[in-house]
Amino acid sequence: MVKSVFVTGGTVGSGLAIAERFAQEGYGVMITSRSGERAEAAARKVAEKYGVHAKGYALDIRDEQRVKDIFADIDKNGCFVETVCLNSADLGFGTAPAVGMPFFEVPVEEFERVFETNLVWNFTIVRQAAIRMREHHKGAIVFIGSNTSYRAIPNRSAYCASKGGINAMSKAFAVDLGPYGIRSNVVLPGTIKTQRWVEMGNKQIVNGELTPIGDISDFEDIANAAWYLGSDQSKNVTGTEVTVDGGMTCQLYPQILNDLKRAAQK
Repeated sequence: MVKSVFVTGGTVGSGLAIAERFAQEGYGVMITSRSGERAEAAARKVAEKYGVHAKGYALDIRDEQRVKDIFADIDKNGCFVETVCLNSADLGFGTAPAVGMPFFEVPVEEFERVFETNLVWNFTIVRQAAIRMREHHKGAIVFIGSNTSYRAIPNRSAYCASKGGINAMSKAFAVDLGPYGIRSNVVLPGTIKTQRWVEMGNKQIVNGELTPIGDISDFEDIANAAWYLGSDQSKNVTGTEVTVDGGMTCQLYPQILNDLKRAAQK
C-alpha cells in the first residue's frame, strides 16, 4: 500500500504547498478541486517534481457518492490515505470580498452554503477516510481552520461560526476516532500571502505591521504545520489547534495603535 495524503483544494496556495510538503517525504498525493482539470494538472506537477504517485479528482459539495467513488478509486490504485488535509473552504464573503456578508443583508441560503461546505462536506470526506484508517488502526485528520474562530472579523459571521464549528468537530472526532488510532487536529492560520492579498497593495487590512513577529504567513508556514499534525511527529497530539498567525491573536491589541496614538499627540 502506498502511504498517501488527501488534500482538498490542493491546486494552489496553501493546499498545493501542503501537497508538496508531504510529497517531499515520499507520500502519495491525492488532490481535489471543483475543477477536475486543475486537480489533474496539480497532481502531474507534484508527481513530476517529487517522483511520487499523485492523482487529481474533481470534487464538489452535495455529492457523498462522489466522495465514496473517489476513495474506492484510491483503494483500487493500491493507496492508503493515512492523512487527510481539509484545506478547501467557502470563505463566506458572498460576491464582494471587500464588503463581506452584512449581518442584516446576508441571505440565509448563503449562510447555509458556508456551513454545508465547511462542515457537512468535510464530514463526508473524513468518514470515508476514517473507514480505511480504522482498518490500519492509524490515521491523521488535519483541518485548515482560521484564527477568526476565536477573533471575529466584520461581516463574516457565517465564516467565523463555521470555523469555530470545525474546532469543535475536530475535538469530537478526536474522541470518537481515537480508539481506532485516528487523530484529529486543526491548523489556525491568520492572514496568508495569497495572490489576492498581494494585489490589494496598500489596501491590505492585515499585514506584518499588526503582528508581534512582524510578518504574516507564507504558504509554506501552513504546510509545515499541517505536516507536523499529519505525520508521526505529532503521534500523541489530538483534539487541539496550532495557531500560525505571527502572534496576531495572542495580543490584546497591535502595538502600532500605541505608535499611532503617540504620533497623533505630537
